[in-house]
Amino acid sequence: MIQYVSILLMLIGIYGLLINKNIIKIIVALNIFEVGLNIFIISVGFVSGGVAPILTSVNNSSALIFVDPLPQALVLTSIVIGLGTTALALGIARKMYTTYNSLDLEEIGGINND
Repeated sequence: MIQYVSILLMLIGIYGLLINKNIIKIIVALNIFEVGLNIFIISVGFVSGGVAPILTSVNNSSALIFVDPLPQALVLTSIVIGLGTTALALGIARKMYTTYNSLDLEEIGGINND
């Protein structure tokens, strides 16, 4: 079920990327897509009844069902990269606003609708 929600979020993000001409709305759509992708990766790595892959005195058998830690590590890295990307995009948007006094790509002239 959670995978369908994540796919829906990714589709909403792609729709926002394709439809919007405002830079801020494009950045928000990109973040929605990123959240959907992160939720999808986490949901793929989920194992019901699984434990963290740490051997302790309580969990010292390799016969236990372990949760794969790779998706969590990838998503954590993705969150950090997404934060940096968003900050860079907002900085570029601010610079474009001060230069062109608009955030609309059609007014700036970045998109040709020929």
